[in-house]
Amino acid sequence: MSSRRKFIRNASVISMGFMGLHKLAFSLPSLDEKVGYGPLLKGLDDVIELPKGFKYKIISRKGNKMSDGFFQPGLSDGMAVFDVNGKTILVRNHEVSPGDMEQGPYGPEDELLSKMDKDLIYDYGRGKRIGVGGTSNVIFNEDTMEVEKEFLSLTGTYRNCAGGPTPWGTWVTCEETTERANDFLEKDHGYNFEVIATDKVGVQKPVPLKAMGRFSHEAVAVDPDTGIVYETEDDSEGLIYRFIPDTYGDLSSGKLQALAIKGRPSCDTRNWKKLDSEPIELNTPMEVEWIDLEDIDSPNSDLNQRGFEKGAARFARGEGMWYGNDEIYFACTNGGKENNGQIFKYIPGKNEGKPNESEAPGQLELFIESVDSDLMRFADNLTVSPWGDVVLAEDQSTPRLVGVTPEGKMYHIARNIGYKSEFAGVCFSPSGKTLFVNIQGPGLTLAIQGPWSGNKSI
Repeated sequence: MSSRRKFIRNASVISMGFMGLHKLAFSLPSLDEKVGYGPLLKGLDDVIELPKGFKYKIISRKGNKMSDGFFQPGLSDGMAVFDVNGKTILVRNHEVSPGDMEQGPYGPEDELLSKMDKDLIYDYGRGKRIGVGGTSNVIFNEDTMEVEKEFLSLTGTYRNCAGGPTPWGTWVTCEETTERANDFLEKDHGYNFEVIATDKVGVQKPVPLKAMGRFSHEAVAVDPDTGIVYETEDDSEGLIYRFIPDTYGDLSSGKLQALAIKGRPSCDTRNWKKLDSEPIELNTPMEVEWIDLEDIDSPNSDLNQRGFEKGAARFARGEGMWYGNDEIYFACTNGGKENNGQIFKYIPGKNEGKPNESEAPGQLELFIESVDSDLMRFADNLTVSPWGDVVLAEDQSTPRLVGVTPEGKMYHIARNIGYKSEFAGVCFSPSGKTLFVNIQGPGLTLAIQGPWSGNKSI
């Protein structure tokens, strides 16, 4: 079976709970004891709390020696899992800034730097501020819950925050910065890079995907049917972008556009109290149109401002993004009246990206806006679960993993009580048996298993 067809099949199975979602009536989010797995309980240690019947294991830790001889980088962030020839492979971001050798793969004294081919480091930083952001690949055995192999797969980039999987078996990793070449940096940053999900040890050649735009990238989601890539921007005045590749599966060339709400040019979706603008209503589909963008390498780092002036909608720090059953979900981490965060849903039109798409335009909908921090606060990375709910990771001092049913009911899956650091990179294995998540500060990757099929929301 081709990777594209397999991706479509898996996405459809995972997201069955979303069928007919746009026809449902919604109310304000609430915590519902009838869904989820019950109260969160403290385990044998003081790291995370989970419901009864669940277990977790720390499978990877910053500073450990990996299979390639380098240290595992820190600040683990966005992540996805792939099934490659029966092997479970994670591709994991490291949101490390140039020169932060304490968090990098070469050791605090650069003792392993000489072992890396300089040509494979995207930005050597003029030897003063060496790029140490990038990705690592992890080969995981679900039966034994053991890591079989772990190695660097991309290095020399700047603050690899989130990204997204593609139907053709790669991970698109995103730089969350707009820094340009200067006295310390040799190259401009703010690009996406593509990483192959492979078990072959070795760093891949870093190639910036400049056609996808230069801005403060956060995450992407790919529609497997069209190959169109949707992108979020981590900026308080961010846009939602759409990249239409010239050729399916080739992200080196194409057209970049920004989302606009039909009939509401330069709409502000943030719903902040201080804004003097018409609010975005919950669960109210809005037709969209897409605005072509120019000068996308943005030498002045003003792509979002120019897009807004042309009529694109403005969002509050676009974060995680995921494809599920022909729909795209994305988080805006501090949007909403209480600044607790929003979850939007985009439904592509049947002619998405084609010249006649205006005949049946895509629709944007505000799916969740948290008015209670006890329910959800600062939504960051998110994914679509095997039972059809959205699962999101919070970015706060005592973060949780939060589930949201198609009806907007919310429940908690886990709470981080051991480290004052965000959850990140939440994603499920292709089998649905394991939920992976990072705790960013200490640089931990966790594998969580339990009676997922017993979820009361199925």
